[in-house]
Amino acid sequence: MNTTAVDEARLKDVVKTAILEVFEERRDWLADLLSEALLDLGLGYAIQEGEQTPTVSREEVFQVLEAGS
Repeated sequence: MNTTAVDEARLKDVVKTAILEVFEERRDWLADLLSEALLDLGLGYAIQEGEQTPTVSREEVFQVLEAGS
């Protein structure tokens, strides 16, 4: 067997083990990672939806914001 193939397989195994250990020991990191991913996904959907709606002026936006407060 090729040494490079063995080294790559070993490296892959070590990386997998390290990632699993981090997620087991630091569940808060995993929760933060998933939370950020969901927020990014939601932002992407909001941007896509916004691209399909008519544009408004800056003044109109601030009128709506000021009326709500």
